[in-house]
Amino acid sequence: MSENLKVILDPHGENLMQQFRDLLPDLQKLEKLAFTKLKLALDNQGIYVTAIEHRIKTEKSLAGKLLLKGSKYNSISDITDLLGLRVITFYTDDVDKVAAIVNKVFDVDWCESVDKRKLHKLNSFGYNSLHYICRLRTQNKKLKSIRFELQMRTALQHVWSTIEHDTGYKGDVKIPDEYRRQFSRLAGMLELVDDEFSRLRISITDYRRQVQSLVKSGKLDDVALSADSFASYLELHPFDRLNQRIAAVNQAEIFPAPLIGFLPLLESFDFETLGDVQRFIQEDSDDAYQLALSQLAVTDLDILAENVGLQNLCLVHVLKQGRGRAGLKFVFDTLNGERDSNEILVDMILEQAQNLEFMDNKTPKQ
Repeated sequence: MSENLKVILDPHGENLMQQFRDLLPDLQKLEKLAFTKLKLALDNQGIYVTAIEHRIKTEKSLAGKLLLKGSKYNSISDITDLLGLRVITFYTDDVDKVAAIVNKVFDVDWCESVDKRKLHKLNSFGYNSLHYICRLRTQNKKLKSIRFELQMRTALQHVWSTIEHDTGYKGDVKIPDEYRRQFSRLAGMLELVDDEFSRLRISITDYRRQVQSLVKSGKLDDVALSADSFASYLELHPFDRLNQRIAAVNQAEIFPAPLIGFLPLLESFDFETLGDVQRFIQEDSDDAYQLALSQLAVTDLDILAENVGLQNLCLVHVLKQGRGRAGLKFVFDTLNGERDSNEILVDMILEQAQNLEFMDNKTPKQ
């Protein structure tokens, strides 16, 4: 490579290339430190990005740059993209969040930085990134003096940029107007998709907040039963009272257990709102307690799972509906997965429930 460069570059270009080689060990240290600091800052702020890319410019790439415009650089320090980092986000609004974090982690050269998104013309093709020229905040004066480029863009912007490069759209060959129009249409579609994904996320976030507000206010009939709403409902600990009644039988301790897995069962009961779930608790809690009592009366269990109340509520509900063995098996299959041992559990529940009051005149539905 070196022999070829002497032929390609003029003496000034060769001098800049040698400065680059001398600087390379420091660039490698800077690359590692800048990436580590940036990743840690994003992680600490809970910003989930699709990728953080980083690279040091190759001699071949630098040679091409020097060949075209080497005369504008007095020294290698005038070139700001010897080291480049790129953060790729999922959403357009996350680009600005990343930018705010970058501003806290690094010293940004605002005179050299540019928000190319603001330069995006109606008839332009492709996507533009937010470009910051940065310096590392460090006591190492040599590393601190080296500027590097940090780009921030969305995943779709990144895909588009790659497509542009791969197709040679921005190459030296003039592209016919027919293809330019196709590029323009596709760019507009992708830009619209990018914006709509961000709007959709905002709408979903707002919906979740509304659900949480309705749940906390007790307006449960206004909240449709879903994974999000049920999770919010569980934060109110609606089964605690029943659990404590059951645990008191043997002075048992209750240990945490997930309850979200009961959602398919509740949906199978044709519950449409959280109000339906609340009424289900109110109407069946006494019978669920009696069923649990019949189970615990013959044991000395002193540790119970947090799902004991809800499970007995579900078992009582299917028995009250007259769904008998099939209904009970469905409950256990849903909660445990289909297995032979569920048949044994069904037999146990039928035996324990047969003399309970709510089972009077209950016959299984055919």
